[in-house]
Amino acid sequence: MTEPNGSEANQKAVAMRHRVIAVSCAAVVLGMVGLSFAAVPLYRLYCQVTGYAGTTQRAEKPSDRVLDRTLTIHFDANVASDLPWRFEPVQRKLDVKIGESALAFYRATNTSTRPITGTAVFNVTPEAVGIHFNKVQCFCFTEQRLEPGESADMPVSFFVDTAFADDDDTAHLSELTLSYTFYAVDEPKQLGQTTADKKASGG
Repeated sequence: MTEPNGSEANQKAVAMRHRVIAVSCAAVVLGMVGLSFAAVPLYRLYCQVTGYAGTTQRAEKPSDRVLDRTLTIHFDANVASDLPWRFEPVQRKLDVKIGESALAFYRATNTSTRPITGTAVFNVTPEAVGIHFNKVQCFCFTEQRLEPGESADMPVSFFVDTAFADDDDTAHLSELTLSYTFYAVDEPKQLGQTTADKKASGG
């Protein structure tokens, strides 16, 4: 059997290195794509755990301790420019004690001639309060669908954890603002179309 000469051996070695480099590059690209898809949920989870950027927390049950100290909670409502809804807080502010369970309402009205599903994002300011602001129930936990001209009162049940009073970043605060912004859910996720929509789309 003929042994490969030095030139052939070098060519095989170079080809092998090229294959290794190609496989490594492909692995890096796939890894970067995977990280890009994971970035949003990981960032959301990080915000929920740390209260970063004023992200509020989710609690399974109300607080079992209430302090004799009152906070004023202001309520703010916003709507994305492409969502034809009117959205506003039913009450502009509430005075609640730290640890006390409170219930507030927002009212949304679909001002268009078609059914629309919306989803709300939220935060609390000052941002340092996020880690202590707990929601037990909230309309923001699920998508909300309104028929043409329909209005709905949407509740949020919440409390400010008693650790708020011991945190150097929040202990001095007496007022905070809970804010929501509603966005339209992508059309493919909608449950149906009106007759006018179907005609417009050729359906």
